[in-house]
Amino acid sequence: MLQAAAFLLASAGIVWISRRPLRSPRSHGFYRFFGFEFIAALIALNAPYWFRDPFSPRQLASWALLIGSIWPAVTGLRLLVTAGRPAAASSDLAQLGFERTTALVATGMYRYIRHPMYASLLALAWGAALKDLSATSLVVALAASLSLIATALAEERENLAHFGPSYAEYMKTSRRFIPFVF
Repeated sequence: MLQAAAFLLASAGIVWISRRPLRSPRSHGFYRFFGFEFIAALIALNAPYWFRDPFSPRQLASWALLIGSIWPAVTGLRLLVTAGRPAAASSDLAQLGFERTTALVATGMYRYIRHPMYASLLALAWGAALKDLSATSLVVALAASLSLIATALAEERENLAHFGPSYAEYMKTSRRFIPFVF
């Protein structure tokens, strides 16, 4: 019961944040909504297993992913806000404030990966899934992953339209989620 209440509360916040992108099905925020929802479901679903058998290899891998997910999210956000110089207003109401960048960010971790915050969410999803390796957890983690990949692809289309050839060149020198790999 507590898990369901926590999920519903998290879901209400996700719906609030995503209220504009949900009206724009081609926007990256539309797909990101589903990624957020699946991650919230994973966390709620596996909450009872969060601290069980804390030194098992599975739990250690889970904690490594969960803790490792913090740095790309914080650093990526900081770079978007500082180097990206977000505009105060935008014609695209589906974008969150920090996403309204006026400059292409290709420094710091963005030099190597185009989507550090989505990479962070992928690590969060799989870290939460590893808390209890059930078929349900694996299916929900896979759904979260597919949603986040769709989010990245939609955002890349938006960035190509916004930044043009400079973003196309940037795509040739960086990876999507994992430096030098993918």
